[in-house]
Amino acid sequence: MLMEPGYSIENGVRVYAIGDVHGCVAALDAMHALIDEDISTFPVERPCVVYLGDFVDRGPDSAGVVERLVQRSHRRDGIRRYFLKGNHEAAMLAFPKDPVFVEWLRYGGIQTLESYGIGVENRLAPLPSELERLGQRLTDSVPTSHLRFLSALETSVTIGGYLFVHAGIRPGVPLAAQEERDLIEIREPFLSCEDLHEWRVVYGHSAYDEPFVRPNRIGIDTRCVFGGKLSCLVAEGRGIRFLSVSPHGERLEE
Repeated sequence: MLMEPGYSIENGVRVYAIGDVHGCVAALDAMHALIDEDISTFPVERPCVVYLGDFVDRGPDSAGVVERLVQRSHRRDGIRRYFLKGNHEAAMLAFPKDPVFVEWLRYGGIQTLESYGIGVENRLAPLPSELERLGQRLTDSVPTSHLRFLSALETSVTIGGYLFVHAGIRPGVPLAAQEERDLIEIREPFLSCEDLHEWRVVYGHSAYDEPFVRPNRIGIDTRCVFGGKLSCLVAEGRGIRFLSVSPHGERLEE
């Protein structure tokens, strides 16, 4: 475990923060098993799991990922869970209201539609009439439990000296004044800011080959859907470590 100066998690709490899943259900299942094993091997009074958003799009089974998360959200096993909204969930929820918003389809929405059994005839350039049909079918085909879960996602959570968000924050702006768009979409000026924030920011959204550790932030989107790995930050006290699995669910050594 790396000992980190400054920011810390209160005694008795351990946080597991999972990066962008993007429909990679085998990796998510393997990470859940790895976290459960870690808690069993190293018991802690108050374990927490934070999911950093971008559960859907691009990967093979967005519907399966959301179903796993819905199931986990109802567990009463002593683990506190937080589910955060990514820009891909925001786009998915917006699509039925404005189906001409084709950007969602270009950035992985087609795979999400197909995971819910919705075929897309013109994958490169859907006609307006087809977009209307797809918007309606998405509303009709996604289980109510999934829509309820996605609609209730949080945009941030603070635990001890750590702030968990999907994309980052606008430097110098109080958390209460941050816009949702910043929290789920921002890259710059967040990624180039080296100033210490009130909290150490843990985020996904911007992809790296390995977890990206800086004094003021930790990025844990490690390109799982593009053949990289699914990473999980483990923060406890003043220490951090990482768990990781391959896109197909094999355990990887850090």
